[in-house]
Amino acid sequence: MLIAQLSDTHLQTGPLAAEPARLLHRALGSVLSLDLRPDCVVITGDIANDGRDEEYTALVQILERFPLPVHLLPGNHDEPATMIARFGGSGYLGGGAAAHYFLDYPGTRLIALDTHVPGQPGGHLGAEQLAWLDRTLRGSTGPAVIALHHPPIPVGLPFLDGMSLNNPADLAAVTARHPQVALILAGHAHRVVFGQFDVVPVAVAPSTYRQAALDLRAGPPTGYRHESTGFLLHRIERAGVVTHYVPTGSDGGTVGYF
Repeated sequence: MLIAQLSDTHLQTGPLAAEPARLLHRALGSVLSLDLRPDCVVITGDIANDGRDEEYTALVQILERFPLPVHLLPGNHDEPATMIARFGGSGYLGGGAAAHYFLDYPGTRLIALDTHVPGQPGGHLGAEQLAWLDRTLRGSTGPAVIALHHPPIPVGLPFLDGMSLNNPADLAAVTARHPQVALILAGHAHRVVFGQFDVVPVAVAPSTYRQAALDLRAGPPTGYRHESTGFLLHRIERAGVVTHYVPTGSDGGTVGYF
């Protein structure tokens, strides 16, 4: 299976709306320019900047002619109830009526989780959702990919590590029982970060909008940097996982039309 992972699009309305929308459109066009098109696109949260319905309307307008399946999950800037009201029953949320769901692609089960905590920048997985994840993994025989917004590992940026997933041990207790978990996808950091969650590789995607400064020391963040935007491309097979970083922010690159 081939998955294009985009993240942290931060679609907006008002005078600042053009840039994040344009950059998401360019990232999606870059996905279409790949020699081998992915099976799907997964956007790992913070799709909207303020969780407003108008921001999800902007997403629909951008995606209306995009030819590949796109799957969404909420981040801390999103509003899961608004996403469900807008996208429930569609492929954007796996055809269901919740912000956590799973989809079976040939040979691979894709599982989307909802780590949103109302009013909080950090994330959490409740007992009910963890039990659902355990049952969902028990029903998977091939490789499984878990996608969530908040990284379950420290990314080494103190500001961000203070607002990551707040109960990674509870998630680890589930994934440890299921060796078929091949990869965990996350966003939130606005940087490319690779790590390991017990024995499972973790891939944190960059933002399609703007990147966080590499602030490794404690203290307030420097801000955002004008670094290249991009996405991650994951190839999942029984033999293992390979991930490529695909930059989309440099001039002169091919962008597919849609």
